Amino acid sequence: MRRVSDAYNKKYYVYTLLSLRDYDFYTDFVANDLWTRIREHSRGMVSSTKMRIPFKLVHYEYFTNLEDAKARTTYLKSNVGRAQLKETLRLTLRDRRSFPYRLRG
Repeated sequence: MRRVSDAYNKKYYVYTLLSLRDYDFYTDFVANDLWTRIREHSRGMVSSTKMRIPFKLVHYEYFTNLEDAKARTTYLKSNVGRAQLKETLRLTLRDRRSFPYRLRG
């Protein structure tokens, strides 16, 4: 029986977090372990987002190809991609009852 190469087992996730502090998106990609990366963001272990916690994961996509994941991340970070994502998530963003924290302000 033939073993599947590790190259076929690679997983890449493009994810978008919503900061419940400033209501802005943070989009990035990670290889293999999405949930560990989300915990790192939530615990303030990521320098680019530690001042914006708490977060809610509002969107993620799974890829098997690194270049596809990078291209999708770049698109979602663009003005057109952010606008499309906001339109796709309009009901989620409108219904604040689904957020696990109270907002200050």
